[in-house]
Amino acid sequence: MYDYYLGGWDNYEVDREAAERVIGLVPDARPSARANRDFMLRAVREVVRGGVRQIIDIGTGIPTSPNTHEAAREIAPDVRVAYVDNDPIVATHAGAKLTNTGNTGFVLADVREPEAILEHPVVRELIDFDEPVALLLVAVLHFVKDEEDPAGILRTLTEALPKGSHLVLTHGTGDFHRHIEGDAAEAYRNATAQLTVRGYERILPFFDGYDLLEPGLVQAPLWRPDGETPTRSELARVAFYGGVGVKH
Repeated sequence: MYDYYLGGWDNYEVDREAAERVIGLVPDARPSARANRDFMLRAVREVVRGGVRQIIDIGTGIPTSPNTHEAAREIAPDVRVAYVDNDPIVATHAGAKLTNTGNTGFVLADVREPEAILEHPVVRELIDFDEPVALLLVAVLHFVKDEEDPAGILRTLTEALPKGSHLVLTHGTGDFHRHIEGDAAEAYRNATAQLTVRGYERILPFFDGYDLLEPGLVQAPLWRPDGETPTRSELARVAFYGGVGVKH
């Protein structure tokens, strides 16, 4: 569905039908997805400029160029990336689009089992946990229900990372679209991952243990935009918060 929102071609009829139901209920789903993707690319370039040379990208989704390693290597060609997703369809695309350039690998795993991710041989081969790591959780945690303990998942992942590591996180919210919580959640009810949008006060604690980089946790297009500041009408169509933190 996310690939479809982004205008990609790697999706199936059932995905397109479900995505169109979401768009029918929440017309801003597509610009929100694109703003989320643009944030991810800006954040990846920023953390690599800051010296990070290894990335764990959890919930990478169907590969859509530029992918994480492509954005990172615009700044430093030696960046290593471990991609993680729980969708077997993503795994079928990974060899052609994510892991064919060296210093990248793919792990079929679920964020709800963070220990399995951290202990996976591919992750252990690519990632040196004695050096700073950028952990990407972009549009992931709103698919983790409260009873699945998203904060606990983050604690487990964070404990494995050394000081100076970065957390790059976005999360769907109803703060800017008060109707989105019921409508979007209903549209995702029969999908493989149900949607739990959260407000600012519930998202901010995910950065416990990290110092937020300026401008903090903000609506995704407002995080260090390229070029001019987004207009009010552009912001009105984005239902994502985004932020980048540095582990202290």
